[in-house]
Amino acid sequence: MGKQHGRRAAAAVATAFLAGVLATGCGKGGTPAGGGEPEAAAAYTSVSEIDERLAPDGTTVRVGSPHAKTVVHLYEDLRCPVCAEFETEGGGEGLRELVLAGEVRADYTLASFLDDRLGGEGSKKAANALRAALDAGKFAEYHEVLFAHQPEEEVDGYTDAFLLDMASKVPGLRGAEFDAAVKGMKHRDFVTSSEKAFDTSGVSGTPTMKVDGRTVDAALAGGIFDKETLPLVIGALARS
Repeated sequence: MGKQHGRRAAAAVATAFLAGVLATGCGKGGTPAGGGEPEAAAAYTSVSEIDERLAPDGTTVRVGSPHAKTVVHLYEDLRCPVCAEFETEGGGEGLRELVLAGEVRADYTLASFLDDRLGGEGSKKAANALRAALDAGKFAEYHEVLFAHQPEEEVDGYTDAFLLDMASKVPGLRGAEFDAAVKGMKHRDFVTSSEKAFDTSGVSGTPTMKVDGRTVDAALAGGIFDKETLPLVIGALARS
């Protein structure tokens, strides 16, 4: 209860701060300098329709319209309980709605430092399984399922059996190729490279959010956990 009260208080502070920022900010949209209309971003009716792909850097998973005007970059460790709080208690839902509307593209860097801190391979195994889900075009759906059923942080709960059981909740994901990728850690190199990308990003922990390359700082961080204030945080940092 104390944690929830703290989040609500932080969201309220962020809202008050953002009210001033948005009142004086300049909109980022409008007609391009060339005079033409910007290419319309795709809107989706369900998470299963969302475009998802691996960025050229080989570690960033891009979810959403290639033509979205704003990019939200999330750094997450699958064993991180605060990441699960973001994904399941309002913030994740708010971000999903923006991605579905085609307004925002969500980029993900999957860290696995909690394995070294807590022992085990759960973060690595989950990141590997998510990379395998990307091959099947099911990253966004599986990402939601894994956070919704996150094991306790101290428990190395992302076992092969658990990951395959959770994959059964995503229609069309289970199959010989996906199952083999999970059991054989097919994407171990991706997992290692993703952790290195996290280490060199300048980000100090998870979850951390960047909006168009700008890190959400402490003054606004509480606002990302609330469905109503998340768009305000994104809007403030996406403005020039």
